Amino acid sequence: MPDPPKLPAPTHEPAPIQEYEGDYRPADSTRLDAANIRVEPADFAYLVQLADALNTTLDLQTLLNRTAELVRAIIPYKIFAILLLNDRTQDLRMRFQIGHTPETERTRVPLGKGVVGQVALTRQPIRLNDVSTSSDYIPANPEVRSELSVPLIAKNRLIGVLDIESEQANYFRDEHLHLLTLTASRIAQAIENARLYMRVSRQAEQLIVLNEIAAELTSILDIDPLFERIGQLLRRLIDYQMFTIMLLDEKGEALVTRYAWRFGYAHAPKRRIPITSGLVGASVREWRVVNVPDVRKDTRYVEMNPETRSEMIVPLFHKGRVIGVLDLEHTRAGFFNEGHERVLTTLAAQIAIAIENARLYQAVRRQEQQLERDIAMAREVQLRLLPSAPPKHANAEFAVRFLPARTIGGDLYDFLDYGPGQSAIVLGDVSGKAAPAALFSALVSGIMRSEATHRLEPKTMLATLNNALQERKLESQYVVMLFALWNDENRTLQVANSGAVQPIFCRGGKSTVVRAEGFPLGMFPKATYEEFTLATQPGDALLFVSDGITDAENAQGEMYGDERLAGLLCAHRKRSAGAIAEAILADVTRFQGAHDRFDDETIIVLRVR
Repeated sequence: MPDPPKLPAPTHEPAPIQEYEGDYRPADSTRLDAANIRVEPADFAYLVQLADALNTTLDLQTLLNRTAELVRAIIPYKIFAILLLNDRTQDLRMRFQIGHTPETERTRVPLGKGVVGQVALTRQPIRLNDVSTSSDYIPANPEVRSELSVPLIAKNRLIGVLDIESEQANYFRDEHLHLLTLTASRIAQAIENARLYMRVSRQAEQLIVLNEIAAELTSILDIDPLFERIGQLLRRLIDYQMFTIMLLDEKGEALVTRYAWRFGYAHAPKRRIPITSGLVGASVREWRVVNVPDVRKDTRYVEMNPETRSEMIVPLFHKGRVIGVLDLEHTRAGFFNEGHERVLTTLAAQIAIAIENARLYQAVRRQEQQLERDIAMAREVQLRLLPSAPPKHANAEFAVRFLPARTIGGDLYDFLDYGPGQSAIVLGDVSGKAAPAALFSALVSGIMRSEATHRLEPKTMLATLNNALQERKLESQYVVMLFALWNDENRTLQVANSGAVQPIFCRGGKSTVVRAEGFPLGMFPKATYEEFTLATQPGDALLFVSDGITDAENAQGEMYGDERLAGLLCAHRKRSAGAIAEAILADVTRFQGAHDRFDDETIIVLRVR
């Protein structure tokens, strides 16, 4: 510890003292209070040095240490204490001490009780030369014989008491009282400045912490980890011992525990408390913070933890309604103060938003999972609607490959039995993607299979489907379709098209496009369609594809195109229909590389034997 500052000794005569049954107080003519202290010239030098010593720090603990040194420089002592007034509880608490026992240090002194309590109440100093003669003295230390106590007043407001005790009777003299009273107001102002600085610094730190906490909480979307993190982050602001998050049930009639922390361990008891009972219920009903210094004295308290003495409940508001509460508990009575209320009330709004965001995220996740299950079921249904195998004929070989861009797709294909030696080949593409396209595809497939019993010619079938879809018209829904009829006996193919990709025909290594065209089904009423008849020969190959094949793109944005497709068909024309289909699908996949598929890909190959 550094040497105490050297202060000049006062040279004036001390103020006259009036004696009262063993204690001494200044006479009225020379009251030694902050309002009227007689100051001699030598005192000014002392006060200047005192001010210099006190004003060089704003750290409260350093200031209290320095105060003890300054007082020791003018009054040698063994027992020293500075007690500060708690504005909320209106009692004195020892903030700094030398020579006292730990039990004495923890003692709270109400105003008016004991010597220091009397000094705080009357705002007058007391010099007690023989403590055994005073009924006010509290015998905390049996060795003490005399006591000197002065109020600490700053801007006419009591902030505490400075108290010195001695093991010798009649130890404190008139000049001690004068100097300590003279010093007290300067010490009080310095302490108040340090406390103000400490409050401002603490508030600045709290704002930084609050901002960090708010930013972190909004980034957590899983509800259980969020609850745990809330508990951890709050301990940076409030040193609670027990903590609970309770949320209102769906009916808003009871609070349900969602997270609980007790003395370092997290647990989640299944607990429901009606909002009509308990302190937590009162916070919900009254829409306000409930701060109880001693739960044993509050009839609303419902005991959950026998160790609890003080409890603070903060309601969580979101969009004008209470969604739950934060419940903090401590084993020490009167632990939670107004500062805790302000901090937690500020943070509660962010916590409520974070909880609601996490709840919304949970609901969306549940919906997504349900949607994924529904889509999986829809895919199962869609695959069952597709033919399990292509038809078999003596003079033709068929193969099909289908790859949806998503879980379920809008492409449809089918093979319809038109009697002995005849099969209809159907390849369509419904507008849109995923579930809506799949459902519309099922509608088209159902109508088409129903009409197929009438053995309609390709162009007639397309016109019939168009009229049926007009009757069941859905906004922005249509389908392009290629409908072809294979006659195995004479190896002919009748083709009609309603806007689908035109078929590619390969003979002898040369390819041509079958120029069949027409309006998409369901778009225009009373549409008519062309029909072409192809006479084929053994070795010929025909290819039907959806636009997911021809429009497939690579990383450079290039499209696969008809020419590349026609060249690949002719290059593999002598292979089986299945091998041709596999070669085309593999080449399209290689062409796209890592580029995402944007559309369903369907391939049907007809190879004439």
